[in-house]
Amino acid sequence: MTYKQTMIHGKENITLKEDEDYLNWLIELKQRFLSQRLKASSAVNANLLEFYWSVGRDIEVRQYANTYGSGFFDGLSRDMKRILPGVQGLSPINLRYMNRFYRLYSPIIGNVPQLAEDFNPTSKANVPQPAEDLLLREIMSIPWDHHRRIIDKCGNDVQKALFFVKKTHENNWSRNVLVNWLSTELYEREGQAITNFSSTLPEIQGDLAQQITKDPYLFDFLSMREDYDERDLEDALVSNVTKFLLELGKGFSYMGRHLRIVVGNQEFFPDLLFYNTHIHAYVVIELKAQTFKPEFLGQLSFYVSAVNNQMKTDADNPTIGLLICKDKDSVVAKYALDPYKEPLGIAEYQFSKLYPKDLESSLPSIEEIESELKHSASDAKKKQ
Repeated sequence: MTYKQTMIHGKENITLKEDEDYLNWLIELKQRFLSQRLKASSAVNANLLEFYWSVGRDIEVRQYANTYGSGFFDGLSRDMKRILPGVQGLSPINLRYMNRFYRLYSPIIGNVPQLAEDFNPTSKANVPQPAEDLLLREIMSIPWDHHRRIIDKCGNDVQKALFFVKKTHENNWSRNVLVNWLSTELYEREGQAITNFSSTLPEIQGDLAQQITKDPYLFDFLSMREDYDERDLEDALVSNVTKFLLELGKGFSYMGRHLRIVVGNQEFFPDLLFYNTHIHAYVVIELKAQTFKPEFLGQLSFYVSAVNNQMKTDADNPTIGLLICKDKDSVVAKYALDPYKEPLGIAEYQFSKLYPKDLESSLPSIEEIESELKHSASDAKKKQ
């Protein structure tokens, strides 16, 4: 193979010249792209991703990047723009992403699709296993810019990348929402609360219940002083309940705060009550602005039992209790759960947007600001 090398603005411009295989591949790419573009508009994203997948696969299989070095993507970009004038997404950076896209997911979904134009879910010659087929469809349903963000954040961690693909697919996340979740370590926190679900719930329901937990829960959207208590925390959560629901996850509906429950001749008021439509169960949440103590579970267990007896119907699964504390000793938490027959979980919360301890008292009041403005205006008139 030979190159044609010229100098443009002091930089080397490398163009493949007499490689017949390469030139035939460029023609094939053009035909493949035009074929994909003619498909139904409802499948434009999937078709585009299949094309990107095939480009990334070909680059990997043909080893062009290794053969021609760092200048390959610049040369390929110029050549593809020449044969596909006006087509967007053919920059060197985007071509690199295509290659990374293939290398990230190919170990999981193998050779599917073999070629973009050959991918046919009904074809007996190339039918993936059901789980593989579902996985492929989820990957192909996510917009390309979402994939670029996922690749940037997840690197070569395919399980983490697939986690965010599934979340985006399930929740229809916009790009900005996805970027926000990518920055919260959601993957590391999901399902990490200490629970007794495996011993108190049927296997399938226990697995689903575990998936709705996190540890820690992030309350970064709150504005709190350092000397807050449970009531301050509850007030902030309720006033930001929409954002709190996003942190809890898909399927949660807010039922209320301090809902009155009468047991015998006494009244009780659980902190927060939710219903989760995925596990079809009530979820009682108790908040503690302090380190976990085993006795906290007694109160939560009582609330769970009360909701089961007074609110749960035959169509509902057993009520779940979730205790969210400022921090916890994991060993103590595991031991404390042993005696309980109700499904209970223990997690921590974190938030970083705390006001300094005495900041609120040091801030001027509205009256003080208005008074200062009046004095400033009066002084200005005297000087005139």
